[in-house]
Amino acid sequence: MIRQILLLISLCFASIHLKAQDPIFSQFYSAPLMMNPAFAGNTYAPRIAFNYRSQYPSWADGTTAYATYAASYEQFVEDFNSGFGLMLKSDDAGGGLYKMTKFNADYAYRVQVNKNFNLKIGVEAGFRQFNIDWDRLIFFDQLDPLTGAVDPAGNPNPTNEIRPDDLNKTYFDIGAGILAYGPTFYGGISLKHLTRPDESILGINDGLNEGLAMRISAHAGAQLTVKEGNNRTPAAFISPNALYIKQGDQGQLNVGAYASMGFVFAGGWYRHAFGNPDAAIILVGLKKDIFKIGYSYDFTVSQLQTQASGGTNGAHEISLVLNFDQSEAFKRRRFNGRYNDCFQIFR
Repeated sequence: MIRQILLLISLCFASIHLKAQDPIFSQFYSAPLMMNPAFAGNTYAPRIAFNYRSQYPSWADGTTAYATYAASYEQFVEDFNSGFGLMLKSDDAGGGLYKMTKFNADYAYRVQVNKNFNLKIGVEAGFRQFNIDWDRLIFFDQLDPLTGAVDPAGNPNPTNEIRPDDLNKTYFDIGAGILAYGPTFYGGISLKHLTRPDESILGINDGLNEGLAMRISAHAGAQLTVKEGNNRTPAAFISPNALYIKQGDQGQLNVGAYASMGFVFAGGWYRHAFGNPDAAIILVGLKKDIFKIGYSYDFTVSQLQTQASGGTNGAHEISLVLNFDQSEAFKRRRFNGRYNDCFQIFR
């Protein structure tokens, strides 16, 4: 009961009094549009991806503290020399206490500088909508030293907090990014929340009046071929990569590598949050024809793991990618041989 109360208090504080932070998948390569709109269209045929993340599932008596869902569609259209993408994302904190849903459309234009160097310039636009289940919030003035947030009869203790008139908010949001790449490397920068939308629901000077903090992302990686592939077996390669994200006074740095070996892939990363270590991440997965499925687990290495009773159980993440470039129809049209880039990790 105490753990659940503490969780609800922390979620309440984060949702109402602090600037919101974007959720980021550990398997960022399976949801590249979340990083940078310039990634839109890394395949000539449609690429469809589904992502799910469950973070800290044992933090509050078995209730998943944070759950994030995403679905995306993208492909490159050669006639327009452009990539197009759509993404729908939902973030659920505290089992429905705080929910955020986002839909955005992405566009990327390719500039071929020379045979081995390209630029992609991307933009995104969409809407974010969030809502708070006010009746489930627990405030400090409701807490009793003996009975917690309820009286001896089990009824919720009263609070002096005033319920806002509107607990739902929808607003327009835009972002932009640039990506440089060649046959063996890539690097890019993106800026999200350029409009700095106002997420305040209290209507008072609570620190949110300056708007949602802009998110800055920098990412880079390489593709080192270990063994050339053929018509029956994909190439084997290693992709070291790094991702840096900063939003307001929060941020993270992910460093690690992804390895693809025929029909099997695996990887490992270390994530460091500003001021403290955060998690060690492991990945395993399989790919066959158009299907690619991956599972990753975040081992919490911060003090949260030792201070939380029973631990946090880290974070579980599953991705499913349908890459129609790998279908027999597109293989016959030799689309696979037309790529001269290092984006196999994203396909």
